Amino acid sequence: MMSPNEMKSYSEFWPYYVAEHSKPATRALHFAGTITATTCLVLLFVFGKWYWFPLAFVPGYGAAWIAHFLVEHNRPATFKYPLWSFISDYRMVGLMLVGKMKDEVVRVTSNRP
Repeated sequence: MMSPNEMKSYSEFWPYYVAEHSKPATRALHFAGTITATTCLVLLFVFGKWYWFPLAFVPGYGAAWIAHFLVEHNRPATFKYPLWSFISDYRMVGLMLVGKMKDEVVRVTSNRP
């Protein structure tokens, strides 16, 4: 697997992202944070409270960073690859919703050197 400094494409980034989210508790915290942040954004839009927009990032990033620092013991990928990490958070949540994220973790981690 490539180091985070060598990645040039999203297809190279995804396996790294999955490996950095290998523990179920990490994925659960990301799921909770992403769903909560998305719900906040929708509610802010519905109620026209757009000026609260920055606060919607608190549950998403807060839960993710807690997961990385206290559960996974690694550095969040969002520090180096913010857009790819954002996309991957939603991709991971989607895979979790359809019950396929565990399979993706096994696939990626079994291919590691």
